[in-house]
Amino acid sequence: MTETIEVLVDGGKATPGPPLGPALGPTGINVVQVVGAINEKTKGFVGMKVPVKVIIDQKTKTFDIKVGTPPTSALLFKELGIEKGVGAAKAGMAGNVTLEQAIKVAHMKQDSLTGADLKARVLEVLGTCSSCGITVEGREAKAMQSEIRAGNWDEQLKD
Repeated sequence: MTETIEVLVDGGKATPGPPLGPALGPTGINVVQVVGAINEKTKGFVGMKVPVKVIIDQKTKTFDIKVGTPPTSALLFKELGIEKGVGAAKAGMAGNVTLEQAIKVAHMKQDSLTGADLKARVLEVLGTCSSCGITVEGREAKAMQSEIRAGNWDEQLKD
């Protein structure tokens, strides 16, 4: 029988304290080993919150770790070097990403985005830009989405 524990941890900086310790303690597995394995697998996401699943086999007391990708907004904020977007719509702009940066984020999130191709996934990323107050190539994200839908950026958005 397996048990799955899902937590959100700081990339590369998980600790035996909350939220991991209290969730893992009752399972009887070595918490320090789990924390070390999580930190090793999430070291590429330092400074971001990362969803992690710890799958525990109760009989053998072994575990497997599945690391998700941080939210799209967190990846965009990392690209911009900022901590958060703007709080309210039209309250200003948090920053400006290039189309290349949006494509990079779309590639990182491709397993969790619903778009069938790169163009559709980039449109999803730009939707997040819009809600976070991030411009794209100096334009409002919604205007950039319209340009992409019109085919103006098809050369850059080939799979």
